[in-house]
Amino acid sequence: MQAEHDESASLAPCVIGVDFGTLSGRALVVRVADGEELGVAEHAYRHAVLDRQLPDGTPLPPDWALQVPADYIDVLRHAVPEALRQAGVRPEQVIGIGTDFTACTMLPVLDDGTPLCELPEFAARPHAYVKLWRHHAAQGQADRINALAAERKEPWLQRYGGKISSEWEFAKALQLLEEDPEIYRRTERWVEAADWIVWRLSGTYVRNACTAGYKGQYQNAEYPSRDHLAALHPDFAEFVGEKLDQPIGELGASAGRLTAEAAAWTGLPEGITVCVGNVDAHVTAPAAAAVEPGQMVAIMGTSTCHVMNSDRLGPVPGMCGVVDGGIIPGLWGYEAGQSGVGDIFAWFVRNAVPADYTERAANLGRTVHEHLTALAARQQVGEHGLIALDWHSGNRSVLVDHDLSGVLVGLTLSTRPEDIYRALLEATAFGTRTIVESFEEAGVPVRELVVAGGLTKNALLMQIYADVTHRPLSVIGSTQGPALGAAMHAAVASGAYPDIRRAARAMGKVRRNVHLPDPDRAVVYDRLYAEYRLLHDYFGRGANEVMHRLRGIRAQAVSRPAADPAAGPQSA
Repeated sequence: MQAEHDESASLAPCVIGVDFGTLSGRALVVRVADGEELGVAEHAYRHAVLDRQLPDGTPLPPDWALQVPADYIDVLRHAVPEALRQAGVRPEQVIGIGTDFTACTMLPVLDDGTPLCELPEFAARPHAYVKLWRHHAAQGQADRINALAAERKEPWLQRYGGKISSEWEFAKALQLLEEDPEIYRRTERWVEAADWIVWRLSGTYVRNACTAGYKGQYQNAEYPSRDHLAALHPDFAEFVGEKLDQPIGELGASAGRLTAEAAAWTGLPEGITVCVGNVDAHVTAPAAAAVEPGQMVAIMGTSTCHVMNSDRLGPVPGMCGVVDGGIIPGLWGYEAGQSGVGDIFAWFVRNAVPADYTERAANLGRTVHEHLTALAARQQVGEHGLIALDWHSGNRSVLVDHDLSGVLVGLTLSTRPEDIYRALLEATAFGTRTIVESFEEAGVPVRELVVAGGLTKNALLMQIYADVTHRPLSVIGSTQGPALGAAMHAAVASGAYPDIRRAARAMGKVRRNVHLPDPDRAVVYDRLYAEYRLLHDYFGRGANEVMHRLRGIRAQAVSRPAADPAAGPQSA
């Protein structure tokens, strides 16, 4: 991504954005004046996602998803210097660094920020590790939090669409307390990874307003009350005061200055501005120049997060949250999302595509995804005769239930892999339409749909979304939306712009109305969407609890010791 610059341009002030994703981190060098992206580098996490066992082989139960925090530091050590090299930028040109993170990704640490998993005595304890956003093993705790909040008529519950998620701070912390009380007692700070990485960069622990509001139920300057927490578990009563509460840093503010240690990791000058942390989805909105009411940004990757600013406050059922100034100061920031999107497509390719398809794709110089997409693009809408529910990783919005699971209806002996692949693409589009309609029905209008993230390169998927939603799709003008947004916030924190709106006008990038809906296809999709909603409500709203029952049966099965094949059949 080496850019050609004249001498004066190459000396221009720059900022760096570091995007910590699910599997890797990316560093982006950006020119402050106009948002030109000068260099980018990616570093994969050595341990990726721990969903089957810890590094020492300790097995993990179903629905767990952990990470190793040292992998995040490796991104600073490798990706930042490489991005500078790619950009041809001198370190002294960099005036600030900003970061974004997946959320809600939590880790238990000591008062000095040391992760508990780095203490030798806790290396084999799963609860000592980072709980990634897609750790869904706290659904039972989330259900109890929701039931109690509804019973007590807690006012904050409606700010989260009537339910909080198992992915969030309090559910994961309650699971920690109940399943490993010793680790809970040793946890001196319960920290969002978005804040931990800023802590490591600046030496200052500042809690960012975005994750506090969306993932920590921080509303009107208050967390859930001590009485509420005590009713969940007596030992949970002091959780906020003892382990969570911390001064809140506003988005785009300075958290501190780069420490000597972090300067050595990154190759950046000691003392430059370190921006308050932020969430990958929310920083992408200004990167896509979506700073006005009603501009919904769908950040599409392993999952999809939908964020939108609005001048209206409304109780949107199943939203992930609405926070005053959660994205842009002065506007209500809304969040909704789908727990699995790209993850679903990858699961299908990894587990269900025959070898001859893989071989054929290689012969054509395509990836398997590209090959399946090309075959699926030949079909008429509805030709495959299938409907899927996109719940392979549960449902974030609008049902907020991570114990739900995927469904595929209409299989026959003539069903081909490309048929299923297209049905899965369509299911995720139906999920987004469900979210958009939920906003509209709540009186919070969606005026524009902007897409960002790695999946924007799939033209068929984009066209399906336009046809299903009956909306033109605008597309962010960057392949590194979160990193660009983090860099823009760093420019604001460094004083280059007075606020993120001004930075968005100068540095944000969007291409308007790139994908237009086809009226004829949209009519057919309306019929398929009606079938999707029937299945959605049947399996997701209590008419048939088969998914929850299957979860229970699986949990019982995996909790039993493995049978010894040499012992012969077991008696009942």
